[in-house]
Amino acid sequence: MKLINYLIALVWFINGFFCKILNLTSRHQKIVGRILGEEYVREITISIGVLEVLMTVWVLSGLKSKLTSILQIAIIITMNTIEFILAKDLLLFGKLNIVFALIFCSIIYYNEFVIKRKSHV
Repeated sequence: MKLINYLIALVWFINGFFCKILNLTSRHQKIVGRILGEEYVREITISIGVLEVLMTVWVLSGLKSKLTSILQIAIIITMNTIEFILAKDLLLFGKLNIVFALIFCSIIYYNEFVIKRKSHV
């Protein structure tokens, strides 16, 4: 469903552009600093933000959508596991952040592997 694709892309864009590139929430930079160190924290945070904006473009493009979905899920689970272990006190929803991450992964999975499969049958 196109609406779900737009919403998934919007999550990547907001987190990448507004939260990391523009640094509208310093929490993201603090998490990066805690995990990767403070020396180049701003540059690394911006780089992550750029990658998230590129993910937005990839999601919207529809190219290799199965690969995109698998990669998104892997990134989200990896990123949230590391954050849960090393910086859970900085997360927006604390320990519950992992629950929201899993819900987001479920939406990505359902959109790609259930909804699209039904529409092709």
